[in-house]
Amino acid sequence: QVQLVESGGGLVQPGGSLRLSCVASGSILNINVMGWYRQAPGKQRELVAAITSGGSTNYADSVKGRFTISRDNAKKTVYLQMSSLKPEDTAVYYCNIRSAFGVYWGQGTQVTVSS
Repeated sequence: QVQLVESGGGLVQPGGSLRLSCVASGSILNINVMGWYRQAPGKQRELVAAITSGGSTNYADSVKGRFTISRDNAKKTVYLQMSSLKPEDTAVYYCNIRSAFGVYWGQGTQVTVSS
């Protein structure tokens, strides 16, 4: 059994910051790519950021310069530091992990940016 436990979502004012965390547990080995997706109401799910085992990163154009993805291999954890948040960042954020043997998703955590 593989479980991804997400935390850090919530309500924040425009211009504020949040840090999302996703911890993998269970029988998961050789994690290659860890990332975050999001889905806003009425929109398709989109890739927000991803990081490879070698440390290479990529970001959606809409979040470049504001979001930072990182990983702690010892803790099997991926983080998403979100700064200068905008109302259009409001969405359910999903953790995604690809290993040598499968692809796994978290349950999603709500991020709401509003005054």
